[in-house]
Amino acid sequence: MYEQTFPFLKNTNWKITSIEDVSYNCIAWAAHDNTKWWWPKDFGYWPNNVPREETINAFILAYESIGFQKCTNSSFQKGYEKIAIYVNKEDEPTHAARQKSNGRWTSKLGARHDIEHDLYSLNNSPTYTSIYGEPKIFLKRKISYK
Repeated sequence: MYEQTFPFLKNTNWKITSIEDVSYNCIAWAAHDNTKWWWPKDFGYWPNNVPREETINAFILAYESIGFQKCTNSSFQKGYEKIAIYVNKEDEPTHAARQKSNGRWTSKLGARHDIEHDLYSLNNSPTYTSIYGEPKIFLKRKISYK
């Protein structure tokens, strides 16, 4: 079912990792929150003092409010967790994914399942336009072990 929407998932080692759940979305999932739907417009949770706008800057500020900071790439970095913000052709945020401790990525697909996947398997190509666009902004925070 997802391979039709995201053809680059084909022939990769992706898997569904949750049941469907409408209570949270990809933006929340990337922030480790599976209790709220994060989105700046219309409905849902959005961090205080962050502009309620669908801009790259607002999404960066939202993740910075929980300890992430902008970084230059998606490469695995021991001791850190990373987030990738996907943007469409108009540079509007559309999706977020979180890097797992094994270096792979995890996403919540709208109100559907969480999946584990390769970062670029939800991407655009010259002949295909993904609903998510491409990962363009990366953030990281130090993992705190308890």
